[in-house]
Amino acid sequence: MSEFTVGDTDFLLDGRPVRLLSGALHYFRVHEAQWGHRLAMLRAMGLNCVETYVPWNLHEPRPGEFRDVEALGRFLDAAREAGLWAIVRPGPYICAEWENGGLPHWVPGHARTRDERFLRPVRAWFRRLLPEVVSRQIDRGGPVILVQVENEYGSYGSDAAYPDRLAGLLRAEGVTVPLFTSDGPEDHMLTGGSVPGVLATVNFGSHAREAFRTLRRHRPEGPLMCMEFWCGWFDHWGAEHVVRDPEDAAAALREILECGASVNLYMAHGGTSFAGWAGANRGGDLHDGPLEPDVTSYDYDAPLDEAGRPTRKFWAFREVLAEYAEGPLPEPPAPPAPLSTPAEARVTAWAPLEAVLEACGGTEVSSPVPPTFEELDVDRGVVRYEVTVPGPRQPYPLIARGLRDLAVVYVDGERAGVLTEAEERLKEPVAGHARVELWVESLGRVNYGPRSGEAKGITGGILHERQYLHDVRARGLRLDDLEDVSAVPFREPDGAGAPGLYRGSVTVRGAGDALLELPGWTRGFVWLNGFNLGRYWSAGPQRALFVPGPVLREGVNEVRVLEFEGASGRPPTLRGV
Repeated sequence: MSEFTVGDTDFLLDGRPVRLLSGALHYFRVHEAQWGHRLAMLRAMGLNCVETYVPWNLHEPRPGEFRDVEALGRFLDAAREAGLWAIVRPGPYICAEWENGGLPHWVPGHARTRDERFLRPVRAWFRRLLPEVVSRQIDRGGPVILVQVENEYGSYGSDAAYPDRLAGLLRAEGVTVPLFTSDGPEDHMLTGGSVPGVLATVNFGSHAREAFRTLRRHRPEGPLMCMEFWCGWFDHWGAEHVVRDPEDAAAALREILECGASVNLYMAHGGTSFAGWAGANRGGDLHDGPLEPDVTSYDYDAPLDEAGRPTRKFWAFREVLAEYAEGPLPEPPAPPAPLSTPAEARVTAWAPLEAVLEACGGTEVSSPVPPTFEELDVDRGVVRYEVTVPGPRQPYPLIARGLRDLAVVYVDGERAGVLTEAEERLKEPVAGHARVELWVESLGRVNYGPRSGEAKGITGGILHERQYLHDVRARGLRLDDLEDVSAVPFREPDGAGAPGLYRGSVTVRGAGDALLELPGWTRGFVWLNGFNLGRYWSAGPQRALFVPGPVLREGVNEVRVLEFEGASGRPPTLRGV
């Protein structure tokens, strides 16, 4: 079996210097049936390695409840079959513009520190996960050559004992390949995130020589590597679409390689944050400002677009990487077939949100103050808060203090407005006696910065004028609760486009990769044949949801749309990519 080691200046495979030309591709953002195609595209671009994160919260949605942890192993097997090495970044924190940075919503204690309340569940998770990695290390005939300790810890904290303990845990669980850390090329980040005796790498999008000079001040020896070369960027709902000029990105890649360094393209192929797993950021220089939810698409303006097709950036990178290849590059495989014939869905049934909550939601909780999403065990979804304004009393302002993230408000059953973090006060005052409902939707937990891990829901109380309203009734609806909707009392839609769960079908001819458009719909989620495509939102910039071809079948396909605010009634439409 081969041995992969870290030398004074180079990575070594059985003692021979090698350069890692890697690309990030997250197995959880690509339909499994399309892994082979995407990995072959990485090879055709000139890469010899693939890198992936592992999202803890996807695989352990509740303590001790594990879901398809074996997916990582299957992906690593596919990488080996494609002729690629693999870099694994198991976290436990991953960022990745993913819900809560990959940390489960239920994790107790002070996350990302040596606090035992945090490390205890981490140990249990790693003991379940790491056999998928250990059994596929290169010294056992597998593709895994590097494993990361935490992720960009220097951007978050300075508890040096914490990453050191994680490194010890990885070793104790059988990881024998070299470990590494990755941080921004700044002094405080490298001092905060590096671990003695563990390879340090840096993340950046340009100015490679300057970044590597900073790294060398901290680590005079060891291979140079940009673990995240940001060749594109991600989008936020309600903001402009972000792109990077292909030639500019190719020039930055060339500079990295001219430094004699290894590189990991972030992202080589971004894919999609299906099922509401997209995270959120906080604006401002200190990442402590307004909430900026990430869109469903993780296209990232990457060399391979969301559907896995080569872009101008792919060909520009291939030209640069070909100069460092050991032989001629393989030709790209044929792209997956697109949907051949556009199709409109037929919406045949509808149920109001109240009925969906009653049929599928959790148990109602009564509390003096509004419980958070975390206290209600809601990771992704919506919580209905209900409170009574006593009466008689004159109209006063109604305020949802500490609201995260967005609430549609009803007073005595009539829609009264939408509240946000920035606008916590209802425009029209409310008189008593009145029944107030606030349907609060999580737009994604913060995945980066000092406010990661913050609670969702109404965190500061509901006020009428200056008076807190107590005796709050709350009930949560997780997206996972909607996997089975057999108990929902559907009825024929009235054509008004009211909020609720819609059900229908779309007949497909020539199944293949498609885009689902929802003209006139406001905000919600879509399921096709039970597969959750993710959040749509008329705020843009994303205007359609990517539908992997394997999700569709010839003939009739079931469509479900959970709409939170209201729709024009126009049917969802499928068209080929």
